Amino acid sequence: MCLASFLKFLKFKLRRKRFVDKVASIKDGNHLEGNDSIKSGARRYTWDQMQKYTMNFSSVIGYGGFSTVYLAQYPDSTMGAVKIHSQSDRLNQAFKQELEILLHLEHDNIVKLLGYCDDQDEGFLILEYAPNGNLQEKLHCIGKSTGRKTPVLPWKRRMAIAFQLALAIEYLHEKCALQIVHGDIKSSNILLDEKLNCKLCDFGSAKMGFSSTVLPQSSHGKNRMMLGSPGYTDPQYFRTGLASKKNDVYSYGVVVLELITGMEAFSAHSGERLTRKLDPMLRDAEKVVEIVDPHLGGDFDLEEAKVMTSLSAMCLCDSPSLRPSASDILRTMRNGIPSFSFLLRGKACDYPGCTKSCE
Repeated sequence: MCLASFLKFLKFKLRRKRFVDKVASIKDGNHLEGNDSIKSGARRYTWDQMQKYTMNFSSVIGYGGFSTVYLAQYPDSTMGAVKIHSQSDRLNQAFKQELEILLHLEHDNIVKLLGYCDDQDEGFLILEYAPNGNLQEKLHCIGKSTGRKTPVLPWKRRMAIAFQLALAIEYLHEKCALQIVHGDIKSSNILLDEKLNCKLCDFGSAKMGFSSTVLPQSSHGKNRMMLGSPGYTDPQYFRTGLASKKNDVYSYGVVVLELITGMEAFSAHSGERLTRKLDPMLRDAEKVVEIVDPHLGGDFDLEEAKVMTSLSAMCLCDSPSLRPSASDILRTMRNGIPSFSFLLRGKACDYPGCTKSCE
């Protein structure tokens, strides 16, 4: 290892140790319970307090792979989402890791940590409440017998979500103190607030590292816990087990395809991946019009669709080194998507039920 790389690595280790020590100090009781503001403004709560605020965990608003999310209401009527992890040593470690990461993050397009509790085996995180659910529901519940009718997400709002997600990824990869690989970017992990703005969530699979690549914990495939979800996971990660920023870029490319086409990333019925299904069309500009979500009824910008399809193809490139960085993605979108001007004007979006200014 050259001297410059060694000094960079040493600086990262010292910075991470100071942050971990700070978190440990908070958890060891060096705070005022229920009234202690740390970096993210999060507070530590007791289990009894959360039982009260959730009315004994009576309202389930979501499920994760290994967690359940309940609705909470504070005395001032503020709403929160309480995420409780299942019990196991491995999942307890994931809870601690997600807590550590969220305490360190502050970005408009990343879900905010409001509080936490670690005085029970399960532990829980209190996150900001996103009243419009997640992107998967908005894109894929149209016309399905879900008990409620889901309005079609307009093209401009889809472009805004794609841009905001790229901003969140750029922040994780390049702008926060500890460079972070999210590891599980997918439409169900993109929450939508009251203005239908993107809120990236679920950092239980995230990895922190001073470079773009984080080595796996074990070289034995059968003992290694693989990250990601079907249809979104980078094939290169499956082959090497190395968690890289370019894994997130690949997953981003899949989400962009979902936004363009309205199709699911993975078909549970056929086992087919969206990337494989659309691969022949991704580099043919003349075929783009054939893959745009028919639910839009033709209400989209074809040139923007071509830009986004080409961008998705670059993100899905077989060679990670040829994929763009998050900054490259944002540069391409700023240059090729005029729809972003409506965000700057503070115009209310045209999604039914949304009357907020979507700046």
